Amino acid sequence: MRVPGKALALALGASLLASGALQAESRIVTSIKPIELIVKAIATDNMETTSLVPPGSSPHNYTMKPSQRRALENADVIFWVGPDMETFLNRLLAGQEFSSRTVALMDAEHESEETGHDHNEHAQDHHGHEHDPEEETRKEERHDHGHGHDHGDGEDPHIWLDPELAIDMAETIRDALSALDGVDTAALNENFRKFKDSVRKTDGVIRDRLAPAHEISLFAYHDAFTRFAEHYDLKLDGVLTLNPELSPGARHIAEVQEKLRNANHPCLLTEPQFNRQWWRSITEDLDVTFSTWDPLATDIEVTPDGYNNFQQSIVDAVLKCLPEDAEH
Repeated sequence: MRVPGKALALALGASLLASGALQAESRIVTSIKPIELIVKAIATDNMETTSLVPPGSSPHNYTMKPSQRRALENADVIFWVGPDMETFLNRLLAGQEFSSRTVALMDAEHESEETGHDHNEHAQDHHGHEHDPEEETRKEERHDHGHGHDHGDGEDPHIWLDPELAIDMAETIRDALSALDGVDTAALNENFRKFKDSVRKTDGVIRDRLAPAHEISLFAYHDAFTRFAEHYDLKLDGVLTLNPELSPGARHIAEVQEKLRNANHPCLLTEPQFNRQWWRSITEDLDVTFSTWDPLATDIEVTPDGYNNFQQSIVDAVLKCLPEDAEH
């Protein structure tokens, strides 16, 4: 998912020329907290990070405050998933004022694939990394498995929920931060290495923890959970709404209710950003258990290990669906 060096130069060069030398502390703005968790793992100590969407809000329909607009104006780099996720930022970040210092992480992934960019060549020539055949095999398998997922009119934008895609995001973030003046590229490279190693170690732990949950029929409020479920081979048997901004039709609700009736110990994974009463009405008189997970990592502390803690919090939510721990 790395942004090619030429693209980074074009994306960030204009803002650097306009602003002159950077201050000692680089200012990084992220759209949502999960991205900030990844940025925090890669950034050096003299980089300040912040996210726009506050706890309890959804990036699908958030209204930005004037103070947050000012934070964007003062940012050296802005990271977001892209126009399919943070719809409230589409028009603003596409404008001339911000586009030169904005990195859309899904766009970076697509650009790398479409141009046939050689990740290993770029890493060796520009960042001193060695070729890793095992890494390339993982990427090929991941792209074959996950990139065809349909998210309404396009690809599922919840890319941070797949740990391998999170590593790709971290690589893009590392490259973007390395393009800034006066940064410690060796430290950024080392932070990326540590992040990649820790995420893969945590991935193994999570697979062991989720072993008892493989036979449970999981249902989700919307498709944010899909990438996590696919990565860990969980049974996601239904999604209440394909678009959280719109109420589902009666036919779709009826289909989901029928799946719930026929499921093996069905558990509905709810989200704190959306109205609880709505899905309570859909599941009334059905034998369904509930557990709450948070795709936006509201209660996770922003630390270098925050992303791994976030992934573990999702596991905690899934394990609460087990019969002995279930909440009806």
